[in-house]
Amino acid sequence: MAQERTGVATLKGNPLTLIGPELKIGDQAPDFQLNKSLVEVVSLKDFAGKVKLVSVVPSIDTGVCDAQTRRFNEEAATLGDNVAVLTVSVDLPFAQARWCGAAGVDKVVLLSDYKNNNFGEAYGVLIKDLHLDMRAIFVIDSNDTIQYVEVLSEMTEHPNYENAINAVKALV
Repeated sequence: MAQERTGVATLKGNPLTLIGPELKIGDQAPDFQLNKSLVEVVSLKDFAGKVKLVSVVPSIDTGVCDAQTRRFNEEAATLGDNVAVLTVSVDLPFAQARWCGAAGVDKVVLLSDYKNNNFGEAYGVLIKDLHLDMRAIFVIDSNDTIQYVEVLSEMTEHPNYENAINAVKALV
């Protein structure tokens, strides 16, 4: 059974239980299986040799998640080809593709954790009762070592965009 952590995160002040480990800087990034579409599955290896900014959002169709993904899409345009900017949510790939088309988001790769919450559990951000992933940012270097972690304590708040982008820039 996976580790459960209660009291580290809230939704509008109400405590949430996160499933999985508390990853730290210096940890090896866990592999994952995420859906790029209903049939195409990607893993950490698909981004080998690149710096990875992994933006985790509960649902792309909410205001903060929308703003977070748009912000990282803008930043992705300036970071170069050696950086992969990924947004992970449990939304179905159909919903992610629809949202990207409507929002004009074309630099961020949206990936879905809907099938088995493989990513959420491996990265310690799976919310037990909601089956959503907690808002978080992970910056992973080209050797798949975690160099930056921000798991938000309140789901409705924005991450520290500047710190995450600066962590990426320090690696390229």
